Amino acid sequence: MGTLRWLWTQLTSMRTALVLLLILALVAIPGSILPQRPVTPIRVSDWKRANPALADVYEAVGLFDVYGSPWFAAVYLLLLVSLAGCIVPRIAVYARAIRTPPPRTPRRLDRLPVSATGTTTMDADAALAAGEAYLRGKRFRTVRTADSVAGERGRLREFGNIVFHLAFVLALAGVAWNQLASYTGDVIVVEGQAFSNNLTQYDDFRAGAAFKPSALEPVTVWVDGFTAKFETGEVQRGAARAFSADVRWAGTDGDVHAQTVEVNQPLRVGRTQIHLTGHGYAPVVTVTDPSGHVAFSGPVVFLPQDGNFTSMGVVKAPDARPNFLAFEGFFLPTTIVDDQGPRSVFPDALAPSMFVNVWTGPPREETGRPESVYSLSKEGLEQMTTADGVPVTFKIEPGEYVELPDGSTLSFDDWRRWTKLQISEDPGQWLIIAAVGLAVAGMTLSLYVRPRRIWLRVRPGGGDALLVETGGLDRAESSTGLGEDVTALAASAGAVDAAVRGTDETRGGQLPLDNREDAP
Repeated sequence: MGTLRWLWTQLTSMRTALVLLLILALVAIPGSILPQRPVTPIRVSDWKRANPALADVYEAVGLFDVYGSPWFAAVYLLLLVSLAGCIVPRIAVYARAIRTPPPRTPRRLDRLPVSATGTTTMDADAALAAGEAYLRGKRFRTVRTADSVAGERGRLREFGNIVFHLAFVLALAGVAWNQLASYTGDVIVVEGQAFSNNLTQYDDFRAGAAFKPSALEPVTVWVDGFTAKFETGEVQRGAARAFSADVRWAGTDGDVHAQTVEVNQPLRVGRTQIHLTGHGYAPVVTVTDPSGHVAFSGPVVFLPQDGNFTSMGVVKAPDARPNFLAFEGFFLPTTIVDDQGPRSVFPDALAPSMFVNVWTGPPREETGRPESVYSLSKEGLEQMTTADGVPVTFKIEPGEYVELPDGSTLSFDDWRRWTKLQISEDPGQWLIIAAVGLAVAGMTLSLYVRPRRIWLRVRPGGGDALLVETGGLDRAESSTGLGEDVTALAASAGAVDAAVRGTDETRGGQLPLDNREDAP
């Protein structure tokens, strides 16, 4: 038990908490330098291919998922326990101290950092009552005895200090709560289509270990239109100026609401936040096979490759017969063809077109395995050629169609915009925000509240006059105005001739042993 008590004492010391905080900052560095699998799994794969010698070592120690690794969690939990162990005893000590009356008056007030002595013609009771009234008016807690008054203020300074450290514990708890129970998903929605908050509809989904699918809030979002505006002047030509999506949404009550979602103005439905994070173009195409049957029809998402929204995509027609058809190409919003080849010179769709090549092969067997809609596996396929053996490539604009050598056709009917929505829920976010507010409030109290103790004694002097002694002690190096309070207290007791000894520069001095508040 002695060993356990010693270990607990070491763990809950402020020095240990600071060391753990430093260690937490150090072990978080790899998470900022290396790609992290929960955020960018593709970049992790690229990094591992580029660094095969280090990949296995980094994978074994969890450097590609730093914030979900056991060792990061261990340091995090130790820091949380250490801080809690530091704060809880301080709360108990503060609770006892707040109920303790101000300390009794020292025997030698003249040995305090600042003191004053004078005479008064008031009787002792009137002088003590006047001094007590002055201290209460200055928000001092007071205790009056037969010949003296003791006053104390500034207990809120320690309260602010405790609140600040408690807020840090709450912030850590909120971050841990988010890490365990939050989720973030991405989905691309084309104009005119809708999304329902269901796991099967996400393109990408990340969640904490404690997440449950039942936590997904029922909500459906229809994207009715997307607006993109770009700079058309000579300065910063093509720079983004405005992105917004006109949506309708319905929650659990079934009522449909209209709203405009912008980059910094997300849609909030209950606990769920829906952010606008990206956009691009989706050409609307129709594919017919040689027999004239429609093998595919609809918008196809093309992914931007540069700032002018040169976009790459794939159109697949697995139902085409007798052969499988696929079209791979680029969508150019504002097309020019020069010595650099076909390219887009502006991100808005001022002169859209597609440059396409065609792949064909035997019908593919349905395996049920997922396949990317943004890339084409060319296994078992060959590029379609003309009768002269020239690969089929062509340019096509909206409203046009192309007849292929095998009798199939591709028509470019129109184009639409798509928007990328990020759907997320952070259940611990309110706790983190509250912790930040508490931390600011606690820090403000710690910086601006001035803890101070001050005393007044009235005792017989020479002749008919009574001797008034006052003294004060600051408990913070940044405090000022102690001398003014000491002389004002003496004056309130009728000692207008009080002479002050000591200055604010000596306010941090320590009392001699026989004048401390615990002295006999």
